[in-house]
Amino acid sequence: MPVAIRTGMIKRALPVTREADFSAWYQSVIAEADLAEESGVRGCMVIRPWGYGIWERIQRLLDDRIKATGHENCYFPLFIPLSYFEKEAEHVEGFAKEMAVVTHHRLKADGKGGLIPDPEAKLEEPLVVRPTSEMVIGAAFARWVQSWRDLPVLINQWANVVRWEMRTRMFLRTSEFLWQEGHTAHASAEEARDETLKMLEVYRSFAEDCLALPVVAGEKPENERFPGAVATYSIEAMMQDGKALQAGTSHFLGTNFASAQNIRFQNDQGEFVLANTTSWGVSTRMIGGVIMVHGDDDGLRVPPRIAPWQIVIVPMLRDQPEDAAIVDYCKALQAELANQSALGEPVRALLDLKFGKAATKRWGWVKKGAPIVIEVGGRDVAGGNVSVIQRDRLYREDGKLDSAVVARADFVRDAGGVLEEIQAALHAEARARLADNIVAAADFAAIETHFAEGVKNPGWLEVQWSRPTGAALDSVVERLKALKLTIRNAPMAQAAADGVCVFTGASAVERVLIGRAY
Repeated sequence: MPVAIRTGMIKRALPVTREADFSAWYQSVIAEADLAEESGVRGCMVIRPWGYGIWERIQRLLDDRIKATGHENCYFPLFIPLSYFEKEAEHVEGFAKEMAVVTHHRLKADGKGGLIPDPEAKLEEPLVVRPTSEMVIGAAFARWVQSWRDLPVLINQWANVVRWEMRTRMFLRTSEFLWQEGHTAHASAEEARDETLKMLEVYRSFAEDCLALPVVAGEKPENERFPGAVATYSIEAMMQDGKALQAGTSHFLGTNFASAQNIRFQNDQGEFVLANTTSWGVSTRMIGGVIMVHGDDDGLRVPPRIAPWQIVIVPMLRDQPEDAAIVDYCKALQAELANQSALGEPVRALLDLKFGKAATKRWGWVKKGAPIVIEVGGRDVAGGNVSVIQRDRLYREDGKLDSAVVARADFVRDAGGVLEEIQAALHAEARARLADNIVAAADFAAIETHFAEGVKNPGWLEVQWSRPTGAALDSVVERLKALKLTIRNAPMAQAAADGVCVFTGASAVERVLIGRAY
């Protein structure tokens, strides 16, 4: 049952609202929806079944899209020799502060009841716990690629990585997280750039279609590039507090990593040349984005495409003889729903027979964000009905729970369509929020005013700029840093620049988005 807080006429299921404390609300959703919990190691989390079920859905749907573009899955080691990183100075500098390093392969008793690294078990070469795999995969590419006939190489791996974060937050920024990382090698820069942008579009369409997450795809500024990349592209999503979340990245690496790793091949003219490479990835950070875009003051709302269970059936049992008939009715309903389809797949329906009060279980599933919750009692069985709650519209105008009694046959027939409507409704709501919270600013004074102290949920600004580099770019970064702002990206779809740069006064060459970010 809600423990909760009252807003207007409605008693909410969470102990804190988004309006009162967005950060505390986020942590509350994770706990109350049984998504994840602390592990005992700072920055590492235990992902619970409902949270991992969402990740499995993300994996399955995205993996299909990655394979449809010609990529194959593989796996590379968790441990990478330090010397591999030292071959690419800019890359190792970018990750140096985040690397976890293994120096010994054995422990020994310290004589005081504890354990210490055995001095005699020191490794000849330290091993880095994988923060990303460009260097170890580059070494493999150097072995695999000898001729132009060996190209392109198109691979992907699903793995965990470790980046020793100083400030952690579950799903958004953790010391260990799960992700996929794609790596490719190509005969030409043009082909590699095309690959980079193709995978950016895979991420954009996946976020929009499957996560109901509206995003802006574009190129990151020079100072935000992946260490060692020639160009980095991202998809940026707006959270309900107006902050940006970088939800995925795709990098054109040129020949930088090929040079460091000696990925050379003989082209069709017989010349030995460097390959052009790419890398791209998304992570469990996407779940954090789903929480902060779709969640409400009653918990999470999971888009049906990625919900482990799209429909949850809760029988209202009273430890009475009629309970057996209710359970049989619910089992038959579950079987009927499994024969229906929604969003191109069979409907996923769960019958919740765990011990507990029906109302407690109902609110548990509301907080988890199951798209549809069905309650079935004796009266429903007698009348051939079901009582339906849609998670995207939980309350009526009078503040009471919107539970509709529907004929069982009608509900089964329409279930797929209702799930599709919920998916579309969540996307439309988030899309409208994104569009309403991006405004233009003509000069730096307007930026300062828009993001002034005390302004709540300011969203993003669109400004024109001249792509400064070097010291001029460093100056821009420092001015924005003072306001806790960053340039998110230069959108791929944008109007032509027609003014001056708000930072330098020079003629603008494009428009960029500015905001605060996670």
